Amino acid sequence: MTTASITLHQPRRLAVGAGTIAEVGAWAADATSIFVIATPITAGFADRLKLSGRATLFDAIPGEPDIGTLDAALAAARQCKPDLIVGLGGGSVLDVAKLVAALWDSEQTLADVAGPNRVAGRRTRLAQVATTAGTGSEAGIRSLITDPEKGNKIAVESPHMIADLAVLDPELTYSVPPAVTAATGVDAMAHCVEAFTNRRAHPMIDGFARMGFRLVGKYLARAVKDGADTEAREGLMLASYYGGICLGPVNTAAGHAIAYPLGTRLRLPHGLANAIIFPHVLAFNQKVAESKTAEVAEALGLGENLSADALLDTACGFCRDIGIEMSLAAHGAKTDDLPLYASDAHANRRLMDNNPIDMSVEEVLGIYKAAY
Repeated sequence: MTTASITLHQPRRLAVGAGTIAEVGAWAADATSIFVIATPITAGFADRLKLSGRATLFDAIPGEPDIGTLDAALAAARQCKPDLIVGLGGGSVLDVAKLVAALWDSEQTLADVAGPNRVAGRRTRLAQVATTAGTGSEAGIRSLITDPEKGNKIAVESPHMIADLAVLDPELTYSVPPAVTAATGVDAMAHCVEAFTNRRAHPMIDGFARMGFRLVGKYLARAVKDGADTEAREGLMLASYYGGICLGPVNTAAGHAIAYPLGTRLRLPHGLANAIIFPHVLAFNQKVAESKTAEVAEALGLGENLSADALLDTACGFCRDIGIEMSLAAHGAKTDDLPLYASDAHANRRLMDNNPIDMSVEEVLGIYKAAY
């Protein structure tokens, strides 16, 4: 069997370490109009960017950005005509920043660019400053926006959306609450694990995936316990970044497909939805990805030679031990809604077709019931 060819896109420049946010200003010294995209919380870091040009702050980004959010950001960008866009936040902010950079001065609309490789180009520089360790959006070429009418996510993927500068400054994640640290850390791990056990898995991406899930196994509990543990925070940012690289050429699989309806329908944060589903899909896929699943289990300290039931049990325990509530019922899900979630998830062929084993709608529903 020959390995499929892949193309890897990474930011042109990557700054990693405590205080590296301050390097953005020097890098952007020649920018005259800068559009900073943030949330009301991450806007508090804007002065640490040390920007010298005229900066406009747009901080109306919610947890799950939708088409209306993007339209508002585009309208604001068109008013300030930026030559640099800075995404300052978690995955939602960074995803919006990519699309604004590509579309604000383009004739193309979101509908025109939905799907792979449909963005015509980009003239505006883009800096991505991560403030969470989860999505790895700063590393990648993909952006997700919720369509509230259809209740699904629109995926845009293009090398034109890669950052010119990405910053991983662990100090920006000190204030992330333990519950969010836990959920986003498992999300970062899910990106790595789902790419690792994927039908389209690739030896090079496997390397990034291994580095990512091992870092989560080593540092996640530490960061949840002590938010100002710089070493642990930096380890998780690297894990998230590696996960973001995994998303490009290989992408996620059933775990993310099954988590998405929990975001679009139940309004659960993306990281939390993935954390709840992760152990179930890990155990489900074990029968066809035995050796790789064993590597994941070892890296997370779950034990060796586990049966599917024992793996599910210990993986759920890993998540519970860092404070994640693993029951969908506790998050407001209703049993009557689970079949709708299952049909939504099963219809997501973009991700479901990557899973190492086919899943029927009934099997997807079974996972929701087990997680209920």
